[in-house]
Amino acid sequence: MNYYNEKRDFIRMRVETTITVEYEGKTFDAICIDLSSTGMQIETDASLALSQGQSLRVYIPSSHPELTGLQADTQIQRLEKLDNGRLSIGLAIIAMQ
Repeated sequence: MNYYNEKRDFIRMRVETTITVEYEGKTFDAICIDLSSTGMQIETDASLALSQGQSLRVYIPSSHPELTGLQADTQIQRLEKLDNGRLSIGLAIIAMQ
């Protein structure tokens, strides 16, 4: 019997929530697909000139009035154009505020 062996150090939690991403003073909307303590995967249909190694600031809002949302400085680790025309972006979390 084959068992799946997770190769990541930190398990990713499925999130699927709307987020705001800041890049070079401009913002665009995206969907956070999953999140871990060291990174996240987002999808967007934004047609931006992004490349591996660039920095992005990510804002994930809180739906609870007593909790602040997440703000993270991230770095692009992976870019993949999806068949549906969207862009999948793998981000490493550099710092959280």
